[in-house]
Amino acid sequence: MDAAPGTPGAEPRHTVATVALPEDVSANGHRIDQLLELNHRFDFILAVVMLGWLGLMLWRFRGARKVAPDGGTRRSRALVMVTALTIFGVVDGTMFARSLGYLDDVLWNFEVPEGNPATVRLEVNARQWAWEVRYAGEDGRFNTADDVVTWSDVRVPVGVPVWVQLASTDVVHGFSLPNFRVKLDAIPGRVNQTWFQAAREGTWEVACYEHCGTSHYKMRGTLTVMTPEAYATWLREASRQAAHVYDSADTAAHWGWEWRPKP
Repeated sequence: MDAAPGTPGAEPRHTVATVALPEDVSANGHRIDQLLELNHRFDFILAVVMLGWLGLMLWRFRGARKVAPDGGTRRSRALVMVTALTIFGVVDGTMFARSLGYLDDVLWNFEVPEGNPATVRLEVNARQWAWEVRYAGEDGRFNTADDVVTWSDVRVPVGVPVWVQLASTDVVHGFSLPNFRVKLDAIPGRVNQTWFQAAREGTWEVACYEHCGTSHYKMRGTLTVMTPEAYATWLREASRQAAHVYDSADTAAHWGWEWRPKP
C-alpha cells in the first residue's frame, strides 16, 4: 500500500514522464510527475486525431479543383460544438480536478507539517545572490542568540516534513528545489510558505528561477538530506557555536522573524 503524504519513509514513485525530468527524491513529487504524464498523453492523443483527420481530408479531396465555402448544416455545427466541449471537459476538467487534489492534499495541506512534532522549520531570506537559511537553535525560537544561519546551505533530515517560510530583502527571487518539485516566489515585504519531505538521503541543488540581476546565475545552493541522527547532531553543535559567537550589534544578521502561523 502506498504511503500517505507526509508519512516518514515514503518512497518516490516514478513514472515514464520522469525520464526527462530531474530525479524525484521527495515523498510527494510523483503527484506532479503524474500530472505531467497525463497532460502529455492527452496532447499525444489529440495530435494523432487532428493530424489523422487532416491527412484523411487531404486524401479525400485530393482531386478537387475548386474550393467553395460551406458553413455546414445546423446539425453538423452542433456536432462540432458538442465534440469540442466534450474534449475540453474531459482534458481540462481532468487536469483541473487532479491539480486541485494535489493542492488540497499536499501543497496547501499545512496540517501535515503542523501536526508532526518532528517537522523542521526553516526561515529563508533571499538576497542578491544567495540564500540565507535560519534554523531555530536549542531554545526552539527564531531570531535568538542560538539561531543557526547558513549561506546557500540547506540541511534537513530524511523522512520528516520541512516547513519553509520565505522572504526577500531586495528583488523577487524564485526558490526552486527541482528534485523535490518545489517552486516558491520570494517577495520583498511578504512571507510565503511551502513544505516538502525528502524520501532519501543525498545532496541536490537549490536554484533561483527568477532573473534577479546580473549575477543571477550564481544564485545556487545545496540541499543536503541527512539521517535524523546526523541532522540533530549537526544542529546541536551549530547552535552552540552560534550562541558562542553571537553579536547583538550585528544588526544585518538579525533578519529573522517570529514564526508565522499557517496561511
